[in-house]
Amino acid sequence: MLSNGTVEAGLFGGLFGADAPSPSIRLSAPEPVADLLKTHFRLPTEPLEDETARATFMRRAQREISELLATEGYFMPRITLHLSTSSEVLPQLEVAPGPRTVVAEVHIEFKGDLGVDEPVRRARIEKLRSAWSLREGQPFRSPAWEEAKSVLLSSVAGEDYVAAQIEESKAEIDPDSSQARLMVIVNSGPAFRFGDLDIKGLNRYEPSLISGLAPFKPGDLYRRDQLLSFQTKLQNLPQFSSAAVNIQPDEATHEGAPVEVVLSEAKSKRVGFGAGYSSNTGARGEVTYTNNDFLNSALRLNSGLRIEQKRQSLTGSIDSVADASGTWFSLGASGDRTFIQQLETIRQKVGVSRNQLLDKTETRLSLNWQRENREPEGGLEQINQTLVLDGYLRYRSVDNPLFPRDGSVSELRIGGGKRELLSDQDFLRTYARHQFWYPVGKRDVLLLRGEVGYTFAPSRFGIPQEYLFRAGGIQSVRGYAFQRLGVREGSAVVGGRVMFTGSIEYNHWLTRNWGAAIFTDVGDAADTIGGLNPAVGYGGGIRWRSPVGPLAVDVARGQRDGKLRFHFSIAVAF
Repeated sequence: MLSNGTVEAGLFGGLFGADAPSPSIRLSAPEPVADLLKTHFRLPTEPLEDETARATFMRRAQREISELLATEGYFMPRITLHLSTSSEVLPQLEVAPGPRTVVAEVHIEFKGDLGVDEPVRRARIEKLRSAWSLREGQPFRSPAWEEAKSVLLSSVAGEDYVAAQIEESKAEIDPDSSQARLMVIVNSGPAFRFGDLDIKGLNRYEPSLISGLAPFKPGDLYRRDQLLSFQTKLQNLPQFSSAAVNIQPDEATHEGAPVEVVLSEAKSKRVGFGAGYSSNTGARGEVTYTNNDFLNSALRLNSGLRIEQKRQSLTGSIDSVADASGTWFSLGASGDRTFIQQLETIRQKVGVSRNQLLDKTETRLSLNWQRENREPEGGLEQINQTLVLDGYLRYRSVDNPLFPRDGSVSELRIGGGKRELLSDQDFLRTYARHQFWYPVGKRDVLLLRGEVGYTFAPSRFGIPQEYLFRAGGIQSVRGYAFQRLGVREGSAVVGGRVMFTGSIEYNHWLTRNWGAAIFTDVGDAADTIGGLNPAVGYGGGIRWRSPVGPLAVDVARGQRDGKLRFHFSIAVAF
């Protein structure tokens, strides 16, 4: 019940739920503190029959309520118990919090090496003081006071001063003026420098594998972000199941503090099996083999055999370990056969690439040779080969890598071949893709996706299908079969030199893990821009945040033929 900005907690006030006994007293307090009291102060459930019971309760109320209100800056509350002359009206506990204390003064002092009067240190001190969150004029709250001190200490200790500590802190409260004067003294201690690595847990691998990933060298000033970056790189290596990196804040070793690296090696060899189904390529089964210490050199060998209804492939690659800049090299070979939309292709491919993953950006520069035998039903059979220099860039900035709700992903790819350099056709393939997630309210998500591609070439003939374009299916234009949109050649659909697709989708999450979606897709692929005839598909589906990743089941109608099509994909590893 609300009355003049006051909340009265009656039958279900305090900590009592719907099935708990009803309190025997009503609580009346202003809105700013009512929720706090209802959550943390327990009202009695038995009647206060005599003066002794009432005095005992009031002593507890004065103590507990005063402590609760003090955390929010109310230091002069008035707590009154109003008795009722009627047995039908419950007694009322009235809480008047009084004036709220505000911060009148903030004094932050620095000792130790950081306190030396020198321009660089003065600039850093000024920056630290400017970042102090509990400023003058703001309400004094204990949680905000503790958080401000914690952030200040973390900021000091994050660079140079790993042994920093708060030497003294004090909040002087003047109840009469409702003002708080805050004082913090931080002792930075000496500036720390990184020492040698102290590596523990290595059996199969050389220490150079670890030291080569360190973003710092002995003698560099301590930086917490570099230490955490080093730990993350080690944790991401497939050679290790766990990794922890620490530096001890011992002032005696500040000129060269040892960096302790504790590792647990993972099994170097692994065989995996998997099965799944996709409406794009049908049922599938696969077997993979991984060796994280190939040739006893910490090289990673990945190989796999995948059998799908419309595609079969055999792949193998060798990857080096990424260095401190996130760069590694790969050598790979593959062979595959596909039969999609009455087009059969048999392809062999070998390539070498330089890869880099730096924060949110992934890049790849590769040189690939491939030979492709294409045989469209009713069309011209060809054997095409090409040597391609290919560049790829991907930028990913999302709030959750597995279940994004806010952010975007952008991809760019450009590559081509020349007749003079082992290619049957001159061409330059360009491709761009952008996907954007926008949160709507607390649960819903709006998803926008667009992609365009164009291959500059005199003709599509002589160019392998990987460097041409088809559209349709999951992650393309739903409502149409996989790679159904393209260039007609006999009874087959083959890749063309131009493509675009776009999608708008709205997801409404009914629960934390289950949701529904509606969407519209549009796009086409053709051999010329003038040949594009946008195909539209629209429909809806179910979304599930499964333990292994997002799962979508969609039903979409293709506007061209009016048919409903089912789109679904799932994979299970075991």
